[in-house]
Amino acid sequence: MEKRENVVSWDEYFMGLAHLSALRSKDPNTQVGAAIVDENHRVVSVGYNGFPKGCSDDEFPWGRDGSVLDTKYAFVVHAELNAILNSKWPVSGCTLYVSLFPCNECAKAIIQSGIRRVVYESDKYNGVDTNIASKRMLKAAGVELSRLKNTISLKVEKTINPEI
Repeated sequence: MEKRENVVSWDEYFMGLAHLSALRSKDPNTQVGAAIVDENHRVVSVGYNGFPKGCSDDEFPWGRDGSVLDTKYAFVVHAELNAILNSKWPVSGCTLYVSLFPCNECAKAIIQSGIRRVVYESDKYNGVDTNIASKRMLKAAGVELSRLKNTISLKVEKTINPEI
């Protein structure tokens, strides 16, 4: 018997992990996940967009419109930064897998942490000034950028097991 040939690539596999992490986000509009992986294909950390530890997601706003203090934008920690901050090991030299191209603030953290490669899926803010700034900084710092077009779509349904 020969081995199975049609397996997912490492990039597809770890992007799937980023998607799985995104399912933890309670953001009603945008769920983003990230996974940081070392050169030996070991997961170093994961993260998703949400409020900082100790900040209740029932007490802080999830809205996108209104004054800054009435929206999520002043409070939410992005998936990439959460993954960097959650790591118990150095992330220098690692690859970051993220479902949405990093914003300019996350790009700074990626560069400062020493991450060398970013694999992303969506680039829905392409051409926006903050996206342009992010790409400019990442390229200037020598961070490799790869857009992954073939990804695993996760459709998770919560079901109640009647036997429990």
